[in-house]
Amino acid sequence: MIIFPAIDILGGKCVRLFKGQFDQQTVFADDPLEMALKWQEAGAKYLHLVDLDGAKSGIPSNLPVIERIVSNIDIPIQLGGGIRNLQTIEAFLNIGISRVILGSIAVKSPDLVALACEKYDEKIVVGIDAKDSLVQIEGWGVSGNIQAEELAKQMSALGVRRIIYTDISRDGVLSGVNVESTVKLAEAAQIKVIASGGVKGIEDIENLKKVESRGIEGVIVGKAIYTGSLDLKEALKIAN
Repeated sequence: MIIFPAIDILGGKCVRLFKGQFDQQTVFADDPLEMALKWQEAGAKYLHLVDLDGAKSGIPSNLPVIERIVSNIDIPIQLGGGIRNLQTIEAFLNIGISRVILGSIAVKSPDLVALACEKYDEKIVVGIDAKDSLVQIEGWGVSGNIQAEELAKQMSALGVRRIIYTDISRDGVLSGVNVESTVKLAEAAQIKVIASGGVKGIEDIENLKKVESRGIEGVIVGKAIYTGSLDLKEALKIAN
């Protein structure tokens, strides 16, 4: 199981949001590269980057920061936030991003997702962010008017190989991962799922490891490793 340390970028800084609310943020580093190097040194095998400005505006907004991170670390990176056309996908892959995460366009332009999967295969990941099982888009500010499991099934049918499933109500809250809903989504869509939202401590990693065989490929860890409630090195030992 892969542990993905999360680096959320807002205004060029590394922040964490509370339940995805832009007006409730904590800055953890003025330079996100500092955190990328820290997590790599701790043993992370993969990083998860989010351009929060891009997620909200629909236009990637932190390219210089992202390029600096890609240029200075040795592990692969998956990136989401404002990636809504093939040109942007290609641009990020060309600078060295290993996987791009498509969110809003999975709801708005499924045909584009199908084209992206045909062209880039496993380099395409779909992010499904849900509140009370209902998908939210455009930086979590708008309802997608579709249930998470239904969207996951649609994406699987289009050729998507993996999904990142975020329970928004738990994101940045340290209330524990919604393991049950994550597994249900993986089994309903018959697709690999990366869990996200709510990781509090080592028990969450242990609980997800137990259901790895049911489609859980990994977990994104954010606030817990920034506040110290989860030790990344310990988590990596359990996950491997």
